[in-house]
Amino acid sequence: MAVECRVMDTTRAVLLVFTALPDEASARRLATQLVDAELAACVNVLAPVTSVYRWRGVIETAAEIPLLIKTTAEHYPALEAAVRAAHPYELPELIALPVVRGLAAYLDWVAASTAGSSDIS
Repeated sequence: MAVECRVMDTTRAVLLVFTALPDEASARRLATQLVDAELAACVNVLAPVTSVYRWRGVIETAAEIPLLIKTTAEHYPALEAAVRAAHPYELPELIALPVVRGLAAYLDWVAASTAGSSDIS
């Protein structure tokens, strides 16, 4: 059985957005908030990682919970505002990468799930 893959057009472009939070409770809370508001179709709450970074001239090490957020380019501005409002960090990591290829049905589901009609099957 052949499965259709397609390159996304820019009008319905899907993004994979990365952020990280300091603990599992805040990560789950933000993930639920984004999906509930239909700003994200799906948020993966990943296993803890150790981050090493320079902040204000000092090398820091912190345990963090990464999130992988699936959304559309159209909804990114509202998603960014929601993350910034809910995120406990002064400067949260927020990186969006375009999805240039993927399973057509999945990409359609992401678009439908962020447009108020998540009943696509």
